[in-house]
Amino acid sequence: MPLIPADDTFAETLAARLPENTLHRAEPRYLEEPRGRWQGSSRWVALPRSTEEAATIVRACNAARVGVVPYGGGTGLVGGQVAQDGAAPLLVSMERMAAVRALYPRENVLIAEAGAVLADVQAAALAENRLFALSLASEGTARIGGLLSTNAGGVNVLRYGNAREQVLGLEAVLPDGTIWHGLKRLRKDNTGYDLRHLLMGAEGTLGLITAAALKLSPVPAVTGTALFTVESPAAALDLLAIARDQLGEGISAFELISRQGLDFLTEKLPDVRQPWPQPPEWCVLVELGLSRGLDPEAALETLFGTALEAGLVSDGLVAQSEQQRAEFWAIRERIPEGNKAIGAISSHDISLPLGLVPEFIERSAPRLAEVGAFRINCFGHLGDGNLHYNVFPLPGRSKEQHVHQREEIKRTVHDLVHEMGGSVSAEHGIGRLKVDDLERYGDPAKLAAMRAIKAALDPNGIMNPGAVLRG
Repeated sequence: MPLIPADDTFAETLAARLPENTLHRAEPRYLEEPRGRWQGSSRWVALPRSTEEAATIVRACNAARVGVVPYGGGTGLVGGQVAQDGAAPLLVSMERMAAVRALYPRENVLIAEAGAVLADVQAAALAENRLFALSLASEGTARIGGLLSTNAGGVNVLRYGNAREQVLGLEAVLPDGTIWHGLKRLRKDNTGYDLRHLLMGAEGTLGLITAAALKLSPVPAVTGTALFTVESPAAALDLLAIARDQLGEGISAFELISRQGLDFLTEKLPDVRQPWPQPPEWCVLVELGLSRGLDPEAALETLFGTALEAGLVSDGLVAQSEQQRAEFWAIRERIPEGNKAIGAISSHDISLPLGLVPEFIERSAPRLAEVGAFRINCFGHLGDGNLHYNVFPLPGRSKEQHVHQREEIKRTVHDLVHEMGGSVSAEHGIGRLKVDDLERYGDPAKLAAMRAIKAALDPNGIMNPGAVLRG
């Protein structure tokens, strides 16, 4: 049976079951997403203050066959937070459930509600001299529930792993309105299927995450940051191997940056200070976090010397102050802002086997040249094989002039990624943007299992309809 819209009649019935001021007309901010590709159709948004209220909302939606779209910080880049087609769903925003419920410094555990902003969770941990290592550009607005639902990545995956690797337990409302009380602080718990990992990365299609027990880490006693000019992506990969040999788990981030991204910053964001008189074709941003008594600057200088002798680097800068470290990171973190100012025709969040990253970069440009003439900004988390591979018009042209080529560009890039054993969705998820890609490139057995799980847990298909799997 098809879903029915969350209309005024349904809203009136639901509002009677909830505390006053829980249900609201959906403001425009709930119906937009950062890339402007979709416009949500929801008329109503529910803002629960507790897990019990969230369960009441989901239970009512399931009984009435009304779709539910979970809403975190609205920062997702694949349209998972907006539903444009089909019966208008009810948005459920977690912004009022934003508390840090508990913090256990000796256990390295923090329990946060799904609406907690990532930066606030980081600050709460830091106040107890602990680190919540998930870190990404949108951390000032992204919320824990959405980050876990998309299994977010970011700049520290090399050392600490994706979001799912930083979670010990979850609390969630399942599609029938049942509350799963899974907020355990255990490091070992082999009691059957691990529902954490089923819900994380499911993008709200299997349930509504309401809280999480997050894994904390010690704050590195000393940090060091450097920008190294490398001859090529292959040289950057060899540099990473040497860095791992010399520094082991002390490497927190290893980011690849291309000349094109630096040129975009020069053109659109001249306030971003770049330390070179002439931007290099390729460079890497390296960050270390070391134990007390170790010297990160000396470690980076030793790494540079080894790499220079091997012919992998030609120049290097080691941050001498916190201000300089922040300036180095601003170059990397503001590249997406520069990209947006230029206007990408097609953006791709991809991953490849680490050893094949240089080959992909080398092979992809000629393939795209068969489609047309473009500028390519390839950058990202080389340490974990995740590239942001974005295609732009030539100077003097706009992305609107290439809209007719967007699908062919995407297909060209994604076909090569798939051919080389990579993934067309590294850290942003599937959402609504990549449903066709999942069907095209996904393993048939995996897709069949996913559909079976969805049908078993959400037989009415109410949870984030249209996202991840086609309805």
